[in-house]
Amino acid sequence: MPISCLSNETRAKGLGWLELMESAKSKSVEKQSRKRKRAKHRRHDKQSSDTTTKISGIETIHHNELQSSTTSKVPKSSTFLDKMRARLSGGHFRMINEKLYTCTGEEALNYFQEDPSLFDMYHAGYKEQMAHWPEQPINIVINWLRDHGPSLTVADFGCGDARLAKSVKNKVFSFDLVSNDPLVIACDMSKTPLDSSSVDVAVFCLSLMGTNYQRYLQEAYRVLKPCGWLLIAEVKSRFDPNTGGADPHKFSKAVCNLGFTSMLKDDTNKMFILFYFKKKEKLEPKRKEIEWPELKPCLYKRR
Repeated sequence: MPISCLSNETRAKGLGWLELMESAKSKSVEKQSRKRKRAKHRRHDKQSSDTTTKISGIETIHHNELQSSTTSKVPKSSTFLDKMRARLSGGHFRMINEKLYTCTGEEALNYFQEDPSLFDMYHAGYKEQMAHWPEQPINIVINWLRDHGPSLTVADFGCGDARLAKSVKNKVFSFDLVSNDPLVIACDMSKTPLDSSSVDVAVFCLSLMGTNYQRYLQEAYRVLKPCGWLLIAEVKSRFDPNTGGADPHKFSKAVCNLGFTSMLKDDTNKMFILFYFKKKEKLEPKRKEIEWPELKPCLYKRR
């Protein structure tokens, strides 16, 4: 029925219903529009957040990579230089060490007088080598002196840094080829400034190095009092006949023919051997000609 044929009341009701429908439809459209806008904003925010995270992540990665690269490069360079220095230092030590074992005491003295810095270089390498030893022979000598009392006067032949003198209460005369310490007297150990029969103990701790080592022992005999002690600590391989070393019995016999009595030979340590002698009270009127065994050089291998 056409709207024009309806009563005014009925027509009004119809128009009201249509208005309500249109209003509801409009609200629905607005609601959907707002949902779309909110969804769009959420997508935009998420994309922005992802972008920020990615950028931050990239920055973090770059920072970490740079930091890691910088950190890794410095130690590598430093480690390489340290290794090179150690290798050069080790090479110099082996060269000097071989020189000392294959020349006379007088030649060694002249060698270091020409360049005293070589002495420091040698002892730096020596300490590095000793650091690998489970036990130091100098400690045994120190303990022996402490047990025998501070009244004994000592001559330390080849004293190095004078550790023996610094570790005991005894009067110690310290001799070596170079003096970098007020306690050390620089000299050829076969010609010390000591008076004859003036000391109670003579010590050679890894210091029978020259080809004329017997001259050092003759000097020790000269400066020792009758019944004085001679203590010798040497690298064990130098007294191993199976590897080209000297026979320890022949060595002891030679020292005894010099005017000593063998008191003890301690070869229990795997790194070194210890000899303990005492000077005889009276020298035999007719001494036999002494046959000194050759002591092989103690050469350190490259590590």
